[in-house]
Amino acid sequence: MILEMRVPSPGESITEVEISTWLVKDGDYVEKDQAIAEIDSDKATLDLPAEASGTITLKVQEGDTVQVGHIICLLDTDAENPNIRKEDFEQNEKEAVSTVTSQTSQESQTDSYAKGTCSPAAKKIIKEKNISSSEIQGTGKNGRITKNDALQAVPSLGNQPINGIRSYKSVKLSALRRKLSERLVSVKNQTAMLTTFNEVDMSEIFSIRNEYKEEFKNKHNVSLGFMSFFTLAVVRALKMFPDVNSMIDKENKITYDFQDISIAVSGPKGLMVPVLRNAETMSFRGVEQTIKNLADKVREG
Repeated sequence: MILEMRVPSPGESITEVEISTWLVKDGDYVEKDQAIAEIDSDKATLDLPAEASGTITLKVQEGDTVQVGHIICLLDTDAENPNIRKEDFEQNEKEAVSTVTSQTSQESQTDSYAKGTCSPAAKKIIKEKNISSSEIQGTGKNGRITKNDALQAVPSLGNQPINGIRSYKSVKLSALRRKLSERLVSVKNQTAMLTTFNEVDMSEIFSIRNEYKEEFKNKHNVSLGFMSFFTLAVVRALKMFPDVNSMIDKENKITYDFQDISIAVSGPKGLMVPVLRNAETMSFRGVEQTIKNLADKVREG
């Protein structure tokens, strides 16, 4: 029997969804209620469970936008699970008791198979963070990577880009994120925006600056200010949270592999904001010298 699976309605007023990710391949055998795909609407991202057990045939591709009620896959419910062979089943029926050694071996194989495997939600998060699953220690059952593991994961700061390279990655946004971005832009254009101030304990920075400012100036012929601390802290934060260093271009999110930092400088015509290009390649001395050079140019007009 061939069962047609159609797009269910995620909610009232939603007429179409996007196939975000297929969690199975064409021709795979799936179990009933197994998550086979993630679908995005402009309100939520949902897992799509299989309506029956059988061999699946995919009818649409990842990224396709389809109407609610559209056929997205077929399930051959007469197909047998290739992972369960008849002779294995009969043999298991005859063997009532397994040895301790075989049990240990099976548990070891389960641990090995599950270790480093991502849940669908975790897989989506680490993809957005551009992190490899091999960098995350799973805390779930048998070493699986959970959603919480992915949320707490921080990109490694050891893989630094080559100096001066200005590359970027472009990823298509899901339907939900596209709708959110549209509404955020609308809010920004139609609502008065407020500035938030946060207090930071600067005592350690003051201490370090006071201890080394004379030695720094004598060695580099430029003063050690606070902006180099701020700039390099921002560079580090942008590497840890690359989504902040991104922009939206129509349906795509563009994430930059470099960090350009704007620095406010006072000039004869008022406040100017020149840009430090590729700040991730700069040292404290480089930041301070570049700011000084930019400030001199602004004051010269």
